[in-house]
Amino acid sequence: MSLRANKVGEQMKKELGEIIGRKIKDPRVGFVTVTDVQVTGDLQQATVYISVLGNEEQRENTLKGLAKAKGFIRSEIGQRIRLRKTPEIFFEFDESIDYGNRIESLLHQIQDDERTKDKED
Repeated sequence: MSLRANKVGEQMKKELGEIIGRKIKDPRVGFVTVTDVQVTGDLQQATVYISVLGNEEQRENTLKGLAKAKGFIRSEIGQRIRLRKTPEIFFEFDESIDYGNRIESLLHQIQDDERTKDKED
């Protein structure tokens, strides 16, 4: 990925956090954190990785709400970032957070098992 694409991605991440947090009024959109934005080298597409608080249904509803607001979000980005063409936006869940939480809970479980075993000995 080019340095320019990285810079555009970082700028988009900052702006998207504000746009989604303050400007989107759709009740389906829950508490969203933009964790990363990957922009293609030609700046035509941007994959926005998000993390959403809530259960599976709330997460899916948030994705639907963001998809519906995609045009508005894209025009907001276009106004805030000076580019010849605003990248097409795709939203995806950032699975790395769930993965990290799962590893953390497994480590705690192992620690608890070790403590229980030590008390029994």
